Amino acid sequence: MDRRAPAGLAMTMSTGSSGGVCMQPIGVVRTPFVEKFGIPRQGGLVDEVRAIVELAPPYDREEAWRGIEGFSHLWLMTWFHAAKGEAGLTVRPPRLGGNARLGVFATRAPYRPNPIGLTLVRLEGVEPAGAGVRLVVRGADLLDGTPLLDIKPYVPYADAVPEARGGFAPEAPGERLRVVWSETAHGQCEQWRSVHPDLSALIEAVLARDPRPAYRSAGRDDPERVYGVRLYELDVRWSVADGVVTVRELVRV
Repeated sequence: MDRRAPAGLAMTMSTGSSGGVCMQPIGVVRTPFVEKFGIPRQGGLVDEVRAIVELAPPYDREEAWRGIEGFSHLWLMTWFHAAKGEAGLTVRPPRLGGNARLGVFATRAPYRPNPIGLTLVRLEGVEPAGAGVRLVVRGADLLDGTPLLDIKPYVPYADAVPEARGGFAPEAPGERLRVVWSETAHGQCEQWRSVHPDLSALIEAVLARDPRPAYRSAGRDDPERVYGVRLYELDVRWSVADGVVTVRELVRV
């Protein structure tokens, strides 16, 4: 699998040719998600998702991050590089099953006039990386290789508003599904433990959140239908019956 930085990292992104706002990525975010399907629908929902923030020079120097360990959580500002097509005035939020249109600015859809993402993550640590450093975070909801525009510390007294209203998403979706493993899939997962130590926990956490589109998961489960989620270099194949996910096999892609 090619995990090099995307070509856009070396380019300046501009919103206009005259008087536009230019942004230069300061790094990329490395996650297990190489396809959009299966990515958690908000940051912080799945703490089992371990991501690496690879910083570009000179932002990888230790002094740029001095004091960051004092914060437990961070805001990642990113560029939705895989969001293709024109941004419209309305979108169909997955949370509503794709059955209702809302204004684009009343949603967090990636298809926006300026496809900027905002993700809350938990800071696990700062690690050496060559002559500089990189960040290890938990709970990212980002595609592997997403360009990073900026990072700001999460400040509880300013960022947390307990009485805030959540519109059409007033609370986090519950973990509705139980996950079980076939003997084949369990054995295959064990073979990958030395490469990805947290693989089984990641798979269970992602599938328990039911990544299927809401219009499909709201209907009757089809136990014969096999789904696939790409995590790292693996295609995780699974099915659902009576609200229980069965991990069938792991296939290297």
